[in-house]
Amino acid sequence: MTAHDDRLDTIAEIMRSTRIASLAYVSAQGDLVSTPMGTQDFEHPGTVWFISERSTDKVAAIEADPRVNVHYAGKGGWVSLAGTARFVDDRAKLRELWDASAGIFMSGGPDDPDNGLLEVTATSAEYWDSPGAVATAVQLMKGLVTDGEPDLGDSGIVRL
Repeated sequence: MTAHDDRLDTIAEIMRSTRIASLAYVSAQGDLVSTPMGTQDFEHPGTVWFISERSTDKVAAIEADPRVNVHYAGKGGWVSLAGTARFVDDRAKLRELWDASAGIFMSGGPDDPDNGLLEVTATSAEYWDSPGAVATAVQLMKGLVTDGEPDLGDSGIVRL
C-alpha cells in the first residue's frame, strides 16, 4: 500500500465517522453559504452522494456555479473536500440510497420527481487525523512547557 493509499484510507475513516457534513457553495447573491448535509454514500472520498430536493436555492446556486467544499469535523479529525457538485436525477440510485433519515427531512419518497441526488466530485482533500481531545491537550501543554513542536496528528493535502 502506498502513502497516498494510506492517506485516502485516513480520509475515508474520518468521513465515515462523521455522518453530517457541511456543504459550502456560492449563493445566487455571490455569498459563500454552508448547509448541513447527511452523507448518504461515498464510493471513494472523491465522490460523495447527498439527497436533496431539486427546487431548493442550493441546487439552483450549484447549477449556476458548481464549485463546492464539503467539510467533515469530528472527534477523529477533519476533512475538507474541494470540488464540484451537480444534481443527478437517477431514480435507481436514489432508491438505493434512500433511508429513514431521508424520509424525516424530505417528503414524497424516492419516487417524488423533486427529490434527487447531489453528486460531489472532489479534486482534492485536506485532512487532519486528530489524536483526540485529551491527547491534543497533552501535546499542546508539552509544546508550551518545552518550547517544542507538539505532535497534533497527521495532516496533509491529497489530490483525488
